[in-house]
Amino acid sequence: MTTAEFWKGRRVFVTGHTGFKGSWLTRWLTMLGASVSGYAWDRDEHKLFPLIGAAPEVHTVWGDVRNRQRLDAALREAAPEVIFHLAAQPLVRTSYQFPADTFEVNVMGTVNLLEAVASAVDSGTPVRAVVNVTTDKCYDNREWIWGYRETDPLGGYDPYSSSKACSELVTQAYRNSYFHPARYAEHGVAVATARAGNVVGGGDDSQDRLVPDCLRSFAAGLRPLLRSPAATRPWQHVLEPLSGYLLLAEKLVQEGAEYAAAWNFGPEEQSVHSVEKVAVRLAALWGEGAGIDIAGISGLHEAGELQLDSTRARRLLGWRSRWSVEQALQKTVDWHRALDAGQDMRNISEQQIREYMTQNL
Repeated sequence: MTTAEFWKGRRVFVTGHTGFKGSWLTRWLTMLGASVSGYAWDRDEHKLFPLIGAAPEVHTVWGDVRNRQRLDAALREAAPEVIFHLAAQPLVRTSYQFPADTFEVNVMGTVNLLEAVASAVDSGTPVRAVVNVTTDKCYDNREWIWGYRETDPLGGYDPYSSSKACSELVTQAYRNSYFHPARYAEHGVAVATARAGNVVGGGDDSQDRLVPDCLRSFAAGLRPLLRSPAATRPWQHVLEPLSGYLLLAEKLVQEGAEYAAAWNFGPEEQSVHSVEKVAVRLAALWGEGAGIDIAGISGLHEAGELQLDSTRARRLLGWRSRWSVEQALQKTVDWHRALDAGQDMRNISEQQIREYMTQNL
């Protein structure tokens, strides 16, 4: 598990810090004592970020990752040692509606971030580690029943998945060309990518995601329609991959070139379940007569079988999943019940992070 000793006082720059993952990550970093600066698009709704309590402790710059000059200036001002790149258009179905925007944000946003890193390093900014967060959907999905490894071919049927595969290739090209591990002694920057499974957790209000859609329907007394009930996904609580990102960043700073690569952070095989099974269990945890309906085919292509092989992270980083799917869903329902009850969500969120950190493996 990551340590407060490492992060206390360390300067960190997070793009997309007001999103679902970004809000939980910045809250965790501030709890660990890091000095966090964030860069996010001011046109998005930022409901979770203030709720979770990170806002007062984070220096925020509003900007678009497609604006290279503004991103470059923000990174130089932050003068970080560690960078987490989470800014993205994160939804498959949205990518069908806005493919050009998806590629611009997810591909050129990565280019701009790495250009800013190269420029900052040349000017003396002490960047040591960069973690580009992509997705499990970056692989060329063959509908295999076994997990994808980091060495499997990249691909992407839909614009979102393809854009994230492109982001992986962009990162690889910059790592090879400007931050090559073999020349680590010269530039001192270790660049890695992180591919996680389907995350759930408190505060995710995205459209066309299973758990948020279900919770909205349950709260309104409605029965959600499942588009692809038989599709399987590697379900995990949001704190699971975030713990991997933090641990990876530590290793990049401490060990450098040895960890500058792609990494999977997915749950154990027993946490790979169908959409229908997860929705039924979520309804049972919600109670109050909650139920689901089957809508059938969605009309847009979505992967049927998908899971990750995280053997490399387990063996080389010592990373492990801590919460089962049951625990992940229960924590998500608990968080939203607390929100509905008007509780202090900063305290609730901190409590869940501390529970996760103290969970025995």
